[in-house]
Amino acid sequence: MKKRVLISGGAGFIGSHLADHFLSKDYDVIVVDNFITGKPENIQHLLGNKNFKLIRHDITKPVKFSKKIDYILHFASPASPIDYLKLPIQTLKVGALGTYICLGITMAHKARLLLASTSEVYGDPLVHPQPESYWGNVNPIGPRGVYDEAKRYAEAITIAYHKVHKVQTRIARIFNTYGERMRLNDGRVVPNFIYQALKNKPITVYGKGDQTRSFCYVQDLVKGLYALLLSDIDTPVNLGNPAEMTILDFAKTIKRLTSSRSRIIYMPLPADDPKVRQPDIRLAKKALKWEPGISLDEGLKRTINWFSRNI
Repeated sequence: MKKRVLISGGAGFIGSHLADHFLSKDYDVIVVDNFITGKPENIQHLLGNKNFKLIRHDITKPVKFSKKIDYILHFASPASPIDYLKLPIQTLKVGALGTYICLGITMAHKARLLLASTSEVYGDPLVHPQPESYWGNVNPIGPRGVYDEAKRYAEAITIAYHKVHKVQTRIARIFNTYGERMRLNDGRVVPNFIYQALKNKPITVYGKGDQTRSFCYVQDLVKGLYALLLSDIDTPVNLGNPAEMTILDFAKTIKRLTSSRSRIIYMPLPADDPKVRQPDIRLAKKALKWEPGISLDEGLKRTINWFSRNI
């Protein structure tokens, strides 16, 4: 019989790409989203699909499903600094109550849950690159704490349900991901730089630009998430691109690919901004036979083309 997947936050950037992926593999897809940060246009093209259903609902509140759910992907959460600084309570609630609700649905349907965790559980890391065994360096009351601790708690309750109730669970620690459908004003480096470059406005680099990030194209990430969901790994798995670069070099890359006349300017570094970020993906490569395949230039060209059409 056809499998049915529930995606919380399915109108968001990554969630909507997951919906596309599962529909392409002939799953029934149910998206639950309250559109706090998700966008209706991300799933507009799916509304006529007979295998797709949209439920406008806040996943921190109970919801029941009459038909069997096979897989649940919990992706509901504000994810950018602008969003979770503006929505701190909602961010904490969806990490705690939202995960609790999703685990309850998982138990009721004897389903399998994949939790979207994040590299932010590592905080401002003292270990580099970051393996899954690293516990992190997080300031629980700092400006990023509401997101970091929401995801750390979500991991903890997910593992607790797995151990106590024998619930099938998977945990993905997602590193910086970019691609089509990112929100222009979400405050993250990729849309910021692309927008500024396309408009020939100054590109704002924080600090000296020597902090590092690793960027994974969304289609690569979706393949990794799908492989993890169907695997037998019940411990956290890093998913991201291990190719590390400085933010300054990234700004120069965006300038080159957009042929922009923008100049680079420097702004004060935000509090608790991670100095380094690079995933150790040895576990994903060995256990999932997964690693990113799309080059940064190719992924950025696709993303820039999308932004050019949608600005």
